[in-house]
Amino acid sequence: MTSIYVYGAKKALPKDPAFESFLEPARTAVISIDMHEGHLSESPDCPCPAPRAREIVEPIDRFHVEARTRGLPIIHVRTVLRPSKRDDVKGGVSAWRLVFPLYVGPIPGHEGHAIAGSPWTALRTKVEPSDELIETKKRLSIFYPTDLDFLLRNMGVRAVVLNGGFTDCCVLNAAFDASNHDYRVVVARDLVRGTNEEMEDAALKMMSLHMALVMDAADILSAWDSRGARRKAAAK
Repeated sequence: MTSIYVYGAKKALPKDPAFESFLEPARTAVISIDMHEGHLSESPDCPCPAPRAREIVEPIDRFHVEARTRGLPIIHVRTVLRPSKRDDVKGGVSAWRLVFPLYVGPIPGHEGHAIAGSPWTALRTKVEPSDELIETKKRLSIFYPTDLDFLLRNMGVRAVVLNGGFTDCCVLNAAFDASNHDYRVVVARDLVRGTNEEMEDAALKMMSLHMALVMDAADILSAWDSRGARRKAAAK
């Protein structure tokens, strides 16, 4: 039995061949979103803190190890902005910089967020030589204005498993865009974190209703194994 969450309730995935395309290991890539120091640093100067996501760094790394042993590719996507700031702060300013502070209050260092060459773009999660990097994300979607779709299609990928942050922001946007590009989307429920528990729960419920299978990481691995994923020894 493959377990999924639908509107927050855990249930069995129906035994319908139409769902197999979500969980076919040979045509799946794992995509990790914005697990960089600009969100995760403990420094008081962190430009856009997302402290809830710190607790998923090690679980994501463990999941990536398991995915690699099964031959699945890992793609790390991170936001990187030009030092001139012309593609955001000094150009067309991202909407989040204006509206997010209405909820969280002023974000003193937000203008330094994700600037190329700064320490804030360093990934906290582990990157192996076999992994791929997408470093041209400049808005909330992992597809805009990046070459992710180009990369996935050249890899023969038709399904993506998402982890990272924020659940109610970049992960939600990623799920919408991936689904609109006709990829099958799986969201690792225990490997994403949102602005708060309420928003995280709401985003996961929306994704489960309209665009994705929402699953626990362990159940994703079991689903791949039951569908023929071949494990090899993990790299030391």
